[in-house]
Amino acid sequence: MLKRHARAACTALAAAGLLLAGTTAAGAATPTADPAAPQKSATAALRPGDAPAELLTALQRDLGLTPTQAKDRLAHEAEAGATAAALRARLGAAFAGAWVDGADSATLTVATTRAADAAAIRAAGARAKLVGRSLADLDAAKAGLDRAATAETPVRYVDPRTNTLVVEETRPGAAAGLLAATGTDPALATVVRTAAEKAPRPLYDLRGGDAYYMNGQGRCSVGFPVTKGTTQGFATAGHCGRAGTSTSGFNQVAQGSFQASVFPGNDMAWVAANTNWTATPYVKGSGGANVQVTGSVLQPVGSSVCRSGSTTGWHCGTVQQHNTSVTYPEGTISGVTRTTVCAEPGDSGGSYISGSQAQGVTSGGSGDCTSGGTTFFQPLNPILSAYGLTLKVTGSDPGPGPGPDPQPGGTWKAGTVYAAGDTVTYGGATYRCLQGHQAQTGWEPSVVPALWQKL
Repeated sequence: MLKRHARAACTALAAAGLLLAGTTAAGAATPTADPAAPQKSATAALRPGDAPAELLTALQRDLGLTPTQAKDRLAHEAEAGATAAALRARLGAAFAGAWVDGADSATLTVATTRAADAAAIRAAGARAKLVGRSLADLDAAKAGLDRAATAETPVRYVDPRTNTLVVEETRPGAAAGLLAATGTDPALATVVRTAAEKAPRPLYDLRGGDAYYMNGQGRCSVGFPVTKGTTQGFATAGHCGRAGTSTSGFNQVAQGSFQASVFPGNDMAWVAANTNWTATPYVKGSGGANVQVTGSVLQPVGSSVCRSGSTTGWHCGTVQQHNTSVTYPEGTISGVTRTTVCAEPGDSGGSYISGSQAQGVTSGGSGDCTSGGTTFFQPLNPILSAYGLTLKVTGSDPGPGPGPDPQPGGTWKAGTVYAAGDTVTYGGATYRCLQGHQAQTGWEPSVVPALWQKL
């Protein structure tokens, strides 16, 4: 385990949420959208065009993009997430994953186990790929491995691109032993050898990415500023401290204390700050510039993502897989996202952001920011949901269009964390959530079809 002169505290809890992982009944019909309902594209709703120059510069540097490609990539990813989510709902149990490709993420591929789905996928503007296993089947196989995994098989995930279950091993034969012990068909799995010294470990060490210190010694990084009622604070990694651990800020001034913490199982925590600290809707970007946070819509596999941390600053990469399980020496965590972004000790707990959308907090990884590496983040939405937190965002401008009904009624409520597949009522109609997010004013179901499907 990497740390900055700190001892991590461990507790246990279960909470998880992810994009594009759920299914509906096989062959379920797709409801027809109400043509009279106000339409708002994912680009208009998520506003990737408002991305600050610092974020675009980092994407160009770390992904080798031109300025035009960086801008186009964010717009394409916003639309791809919405399209993939709608297709997932339509394909139901046949859905086998989705991902974007290309320098500007212009190509969306959606996999299915049912040949008859190809026409609908192409009609939505995506490439269709016919595969032999559904995402639900592979996720179920991975869950069996997770229950028996050890530090010799430290990482397991479903790779939708290859339609296989990937198992990393630090000792030859460890993955085969795990497959045999759990009765998992070896044909489902791809085994990847990882050197023991490169196995993932927690990266020890109120603006996202700023440093904070635990009990005056260990250092971690702020994830995302949040509120809980009138209390202000921030979300961060659970391995950074246990409930009651005191914190001081980047300036070593008394800051607050951990209110709740989970590690292993998940890697989530939140810190309540004292009245000397104010939550802001920002992440520390390149050169210390503020990057605005406007929501928490989880982006699909292949999307660009940038990380802010107190050791290595601002770095970018891509999302590799959601719902990954990692076994650290301290135990297994599940439901994390695997990325190509580099990180080093002290970056733990720091912010992952795609465009202006908060993604999660740094858990652990391998490698460094000189030679590159792999890191994992704990998705933010499960943290918000588990602890009843509200993400600090910039505002509630609903953008162009007629806007929400003045007295819509229904069960939808701003501040609630919705997972894909959840249903609500609003304005006399029923809607299904397409992409996990925390609801906010301006994202009412009737005006954001990128997030909600009218039933």
